[in-house]
Amino acid sequence: GIRSTAQMISYELSLGLSVLGVLLIFGSLNPNEIVKGQGELIFGFLPKWGLFLQPLGMLLFIVAAFAECNRLPFDLPEGDSELVAGYHTEYGGFKFSMFFMGEYVAMIALAGLFTTLFLGGWQLPWLSTALLDQHVGQIVRALAQFFAFGIKTGFCLWVFIWVRWTLPRFRYDQLMRLGWKVILPAALINVMVTALVLLFVSAR
Repeated sequence: GIRSTAQMISYELSLGLSVLGVLLIFGSLNPNEIVKGQGELIFGFLPKWGLFLQPLGMLLFIVAAFAECNRLPFDLPEGDSELVAGYHTEYGGFKFSMFFMGEYVAMIALAGLFTTLFLGGWQLPWLSTALLDQHVGQIVRALAQFFAFGIKTGFCLWVFIWVRWTLPRFRYDQLMRLGWKVILPAALINVMVTALVLLFVSAR
């Protein structure tokens, strides 16, 4: 319980701060408006995705999302090799499956949120909604955007699984040091720099 609580507090702050940069840029808390804003192009060829506008925020969000889902290398509350799956040993059958379903639902939710904020949501790169409506019609456009969102979210879920297969678990002191001394200061700096740049741009 102590491990889980300390990890949650350490990384939820950074998770919230990593999103603030995107919210400042698009000036809205509405996910639909944020996705619509990402349908434009910057420099004439680059999609205006949060991935390109907030690369540091994107990295911080990914790291904090892994910690929030208790996935490797942040699965200290479970600790399969040390704690024999931790609190999971107390449950079996339906209750055990509910814990696992909860973990994977959290993964899907964070993957969808990441897609919405940093990968353009349902937007197809270089193909605006108006252009698709003009050439293929609204029904085909809606289906294409639905599949685009699904593919992007699926890619994020694949990254979750790939990291679990690749990276070893952190020690507890490494986990806390990364959360408080690296991730949180970087998230605060990212928000401040983004706000200053937007202030400078609007002043001009």
